[in-house]
Amino acid sequence: MGSARVLVAANAPRTRKAALEITDRAAERIRALLGRKIPEPVGVRVGLRHRGCNGMSYTLNYVDENKRAEFDEIVSDKGVTVFIDPRALMHVVGTKMDFVDTELTSEFVFSNPNAKGTCGCGESFSV
Repeated sequence: MGSARVLVAANAPRTRKAALEITDRAAERIRALLGRKIPEPVGVRVGLRHRGCNGMSYTLNYVDENKRAEFDEIVSDKGVTVFIDPRALMHVVGTKMDFVDTELTSEFVFSNPNAKGTCGCGESFSV
């Protein structure tokens, strides 16, 4: 199965690797969450906020049709759409978004190659 690609608007159409990799488990969970809301959102937005021991943590919010931001990076893969806040883009490029469901926790997990450090609980990271 190939990786997601994003069409780059330029003089000649070309493709580039998507800024965020979405695993099958993450896509399945996003679909389940979107299906619970009425009206159904068009996707989720990944952003960052300054908090935690190491400075930054991920945020996830629903994106309704009327709340789409003009400069969001859009990744459509495995039947879901993830919008990346433009202020977070340079910090999440190359990140893999997964969903983990264990006896103790159910959460989205981000494997970020740009992270230079993380806190002990995994809630925040620094670049």
